[in-house]
Amino acid sequence: MAEPLDDATMARAVELAAHGLGTTSPNPVVGCVILDASGVPAGEGFHAYRGGPHAEVVALRAAGERARGGTAYVTLEPCDHTGSTGPCTEALLAAGIARVVYAVADPNPVAAGGAERLRGHGVEVEQGLLAEAAERVNAAWLTSVRLGRTHVTWKFAATLDGRSAAADGTSKWITSPEARQDVHRLRAQADAIIAGIGTVLADDPLLTARAPESGARTPPLRVVVDTGARTPATARVLDGSAPTLLAVADTTETTLDAGLLRLPYRPDGLDLHALLRELHGRGVVSAFLEGGPTLAGAFLREGLIDRVVGYVAPALLGSGRAALGQAGVSTIAGIHSLVYEEVSLIGPDLRLIARPAPKEK
Repeated sequence: MAEPLDDATMARAVELAAHGLGTTSPNPVVGCVILDASGVPAGEGFHAYRGGPHAEVVALRAAGERARGGTAYVTLEPCDHTGSTGPCTEALLAAGIARVVYAVADPNPVAAGGAERLRGHGVEVEQGLLAEAAERVNAAWLTSVRLGRTHVTWKFAATLDGRSAAADGTSKWITSPEARQDVHRLRAQADAIIAGIGTVLADDPLLTARAPESGARTPPLRVVVDTGARTPATARVLDGSAPTLLAVADTTETTLDAGLLRLPYRPDGLDLHALLRELHGRGVVSAFLEGGPTLAGAFLREGLIDRVVGYVAPALLGSGRAALGQAGVSTIAGIHSLVYEEVSLIGPDLRLIARPAPKEK
């Protein structure tokens, strides 16, 4: 059974892991805390950027000789392979760590096996502490590895009565400047921003991440779901400020001078499963879906929304466009149930973060 000190230390490791969101892709975010042999914090660290030292290595460097005989708390099973850096198992063994506590097993067959190697060298190893919290902070990468597709966050902004635009189509601005700034922060953590052609034609958005901390990061890929290649050549998503990909039907002919991703066409639109598989193959671990009600409904209908971030303004419209379109629900028994993870105020607006509820077995 975990001791209170174990819980608190792993909670700190999870907090550290979150610092890597937006800079480690396509690698996971990982946090690590080292306690010395007497249980006193000796070092901590996180995986900060792709190709950089792993969390365990950063924490061990900070701990120095105090790591010998101590305990390492890691949010993800230490890797046992050589990539751009060496195996973390070797670093832990060389430092003389006596005990390793990790939250989530590594599902990547290339990197897995670290726990067994450590046990084989006499290290005490425990798994599962605060696994739910560690899974949550690393959800995009885990989804990518386990399902072979890009993880999708659907963001919407609406009034308290669920309207994303007024009856005349106007929608700027339903939510506050604080909420819009928060959206850009979350965009900057994603590898791609997805919108539908309806949004592009109606609003001509840039689909970029304009957040102070995003300056040094690679800008997210802009993806437009545009079955018939109707994106105007003058659209701002084609302005060259960030890479752009137009997802079109494989039967569509176009002269657009843009990156094209040709996908199978079905009666209800493009094959979204194929879209996410293709994006995954291009190294896109996480995507921020901003498309509009029709595209959001299509993703939800296909079971392809992994997280929902909603900004609800303290305002009422009474008519106008709903935030979500047809999502394949015709009776209450088919409702898409969610579980709230966070409810907070962003300026005057309410931000709700939720995930699909676990399906009953």
